[in-house]
Amino acid sequence: MEGMELSNVKDAFDRVGKKQKLSFSKSHEVINQVSQEIEQALVKIQSDEDPMSPIDQKSILTELKHKLIAIAPLKQLEGSQKELNLNLSKLPKLLEKSFPDISMAYRNVDFDFHIVNQIIASHFYHQGLFDLGDCLINEAGEPEAAALRYHLLELHQILEAMRIKNIEPALKWVSMNREKLIQIGSNLELKLHQMQFVEILKRGSRADALNYTKTHLASFASSHKKEFQKLTVCIMWIGRLEKCPHSELFAPVCWEKLAEELSRDFCNLIGLSLQSPLSVAIAAGIEGLPTLLKLVNVMAAKKQEWQALKQLPVPVELGKEFQFHSIFVCPVSRDQGSEENPPMLLPCLHVLCKQSIMKLSKGSSRIFKCPYCPAEASAAECRQLYF
Repeated sequence: MEGMELSNVKDAFDRVGKKQKLSFSKSHEVINQVSQEIEQALVKIQSDEDPMSPIDQKSILTELKHKLIAIAPLKQLEGSQKELNLNLSKLPKLLEKSFPDISMAYRNVDFDFHIVNQIIASHFYHQGLFDLGDCLINEAGEPEAAALRYHLLELHQILEAMRIKNIEPALKWVSMNREKLIQIGSNLELKLHQMQFVEILKRGSRADALNYTKTHLASFASSHKKEFQKLTVCIMWIGRLEKCPHSELFAPVCWEKLAEELSRDFCNLIGLSLQSPLSVAIAAGIEGLPTLLKLVNVMAAKKQEWQALKQLPVPVELGKEFQFHSIFVCPVSRDQGSEENPPMLLPCLHVLCKQSIMKLSKGSSRIFKCPYCPAEASAAECRQLYF
């Protein structure tokens, strides 16, 4: 939903809320008026000083009746209630317009339930819900999904320790994977020691800070000169760190950023996405849903069957964060590669879609010339490419 539409919905609900408060205040006011008149009449009737005759009581009740008619409680209540109902009646149409029925875009798709179970179990492990993931694996009979459990459990144990500012498990893992981390250009070891050094500075111990610098940070002095100089300067500001020129090193968010970087490097080394496949699939689906809903409406207007559609007639544009591999578009047909029409490598190393090759080779019955060079080939000589 666009921000403008969401703002309109909020404004409509705010208006109903105001009308509801006005209706409540008006009802309370009318009830108090009626109650006050009745109480005054009762006081007159129950007075002990001057016992009244039935005629006097009747006159009091008649007077009360006239006062209640003058107040006209039902008329007052109906007016405020009518305004409230009028605004309430507009909400369903507004919600229907702003929040279309997303089930319209649903299609019957044959999913591999084994893969679905593994994706869900993987999501639980990504979230640290290991008992829940184990339960799903056992009940669904998906032992293959447990392959990630060991690595993700180790990651979450490291992160749990970091939440209480204990970097020992993280340093142990870094030590075991130092060469691999260097290959991917990671500075994780330095940043872990940097955070530990910052905590020592906060405690105000200059001697401990100097000792930690010699023991753990000196080895980074040449390779990370700028970072090392910042840390050593901070020692001079012990006791007044808020005035330190590098005060950004002491921000609480630094621990969060370090945890994110560790998670990213950890997943990188084990060949795993930082985000679970389930969360990525749902996020991509949410982003593509408006396009699908518009397509459903267009097809319905043309009396075309949505369920029978094998390939979307228009591309669904997603953000770069959802692009994980290259997309091949055939230079001859301009069709996008798919499972039914995959990219094929010719012997001359040019690439065409399978359907284009079949057309050029007359159904693979003859040798054809490459559209982009003098080389000739047969359909049998072409090899499928996987992006």
